Parts: sequence; C-alpha cells; structure tokens
Amino acid sequence: MLSVLLVIFVVLASLAGYSALRFHQIRRSIRPDGEMCTVDGVQLHYHFFSAGNACPDTPTLVFLHGASGNAYDSQLAFLKPLKGRYPLLFVDRPGLGFSGTIPDGKNSPARQAELIDGLLRKLGIDRCIAIGHSLGASVTAALGLRAPDRICGLAFLAPATHPWPGGVAWYNHVAAAPVIGWLFCRILTLPVAEYLAPRSIQHVFHPEPQPENYNQATRLPLLFLPDAFRSNATDIARLKPHVIAQSKDYGDLEQPTVILTGTEDTVVWPSIHSEGLLRDLPNAELVVLEGAGHMPHHTRTDAIVEALDQLVLRVGRASVLDCRSSA
Repeated sequence: MLSVLLVIFVVLASLAGYSALRFHQIRRSIRPDGEMCTVDGVQLHYHFFSAGNACPDTPTLVFLHGASGNAYDSQLAFLKPLKGRYPLLFVDRPGLGFSGTIPDGKNSPARQAELIDGLLRKLGIDRCIAIGHSLGASVTAALGLRAPDRICGLAFLAPATHPWPGGVAWYNHVAAAPVIGWLFCRILTLPVAEYLAPRSIQHVFHPEPQPENYNQATRLPLLFLPDAFRSNATDIARLKPHVIAQSKDYGDLEQPTVILTGTEDTVVWPSIHSEGLLRDLPNAELVVLEGAGHMPHHTRTDAIVEALDQLVLRVGRASVLDCRSSA
C-alpha cells in the first residue's frame, strides 16, 4: 500500500511540476494586445475597431464568444470581412482570454451581461447589436434583457440558450467544485487538455474542417491556465439552471433578431435552442445553414456576414418606426 501511495504521489508531483512549467511558458509567450477596462472590480480585455466613414447611427457590433474560447475566435472569423464597415467590439468574457474572473464563481450569464453592459457604458457605446456564439448566446440574451435601449439587435450563432435533457461532462463539475477543483485545474487539466485538444476541436468543427491556423490565432493555450479552465468549467456546469430561469423572460426580447444554426451541429441541439429562440422571441428570424456544424462563423462566414448586414437594416427600420410612433 505504501508503494502504491508513493507512486501516486510521484505521478501527481510530476504532473504538477510539468503543469507549473507550462503555465509559466504560456503566460510568458502569450501576452494581451488589446485594451483593459475594470468594471465593478473585474478587469475586462477587449479589442475595439472604429469604422472611419460609417454613419454616426451605425450600431456597434459586439461579439461574445462561446465556451472554451476567447475573443480571438470571433476576431479570426469577422475582423477581416467587417473591419471598416461597422464599429466592432470583441470582448473576452469574464474568466476567459485575458479577462479577470468573477469572484466566488458567480459568473452567471446575467452577471457577465451586467459587466459587459458596464464596459459598453464606459466606452460610450449607446447603440449596438450583440452577437453571441454557443454559450455566449446565453450572455447575449441576458444582455438584451438587461439593456434593451442599448442593445438594438441580437444575433445568435449556434446558440445554447435553453434547458436541454441530460447534463454536461463530469470534469466540468470537478473543475468547478470548491478545493478539489482548484487542485484539479493545477495538476491534471493541462496535460490532459493538451492531449485531447486536437480531437476536441475536430469534434466542434465536425463535419467541416477547422482553419489551418486556428489554434495559434485563437491563443488556445490560454484555456489551459488554471483560473481560465476553472471559470470555463463553471460556466458550463452551471449553465442549465441559469437558462431554465432566464428563458422564461425571452418573450421580452423584442429587438430585431437573427438566429443562425447548422443542420449538422452535434454540440448543441438546434431543435431545442435555435427553434426555441424562434418560438420565444417575437421578432426573430431563423437561418438554417445546410451541412454546417457548430462553428459556422468560421465555415460559413459569408452567409453570416450577409445575415448581419440584413439585421443592421432591420435595426435601422425599427429605429425609424420607433421615432415615428413616439412623434
């Protein structure tokens, strides 16, 4: 028994040492290159790109990434086709990328939306369209509910917004747990995540290929840092009870909305989330992308950009009608 315990100790110590070394390498080699803003004690990292000749009434497009990612994911897909046409804001959601974590694990979609709304206020952004992918779509919905005057349009990409049957992977619950989660994220997650990451990314993109430079361009190793991994796991592990409560209010989301989903998405269920949004939101339109998986912003970028262009026009028409009705 003593020998077994000694072997276990040596293995865990080796994993902890390897993880500590890799954590140091990641932090040293990947540095933030955006701006920082502290909102209610939480530091948010973001990139803002103005649109030089755009009409003053042009809404800012605010991109909220999904789970296991950061704002570089949205930038990789949308910066090139949209830069200069609209003001663009790419935000690392709290706890991911270079943004700070929310204390006490209270990083619900509503709390994240509260912080992002605070960032918009500090940046002087009074009119915008929120665009959320996957788990980020639940934060987009929360933001639309919280700030309907500021959020004049909504776009949901492969959204996760409604309660679903079953649960989530066991390791998310372990990583989110008190004490043991802290240890788990500093000893085991990095070597396991590095080994499984290529297969996991293939699964998320299935049945379409990922961009060749995806891992490097999105700074994937940032997810393996212990605080980020634990925050991400908490987002996932606690999402279901949050959307059970939040989805009851979706009828209040009266903004012009577009929902985009792929027929081959195996990560979330379009029949639950996308069709649920279409059912619950009074001014929503659904665009179904035949053969697309869970990452359509990378594999069907042109179709999504076209849908966003149409949404901007709808938002403009809605604003004119609002002005006429209040006159």
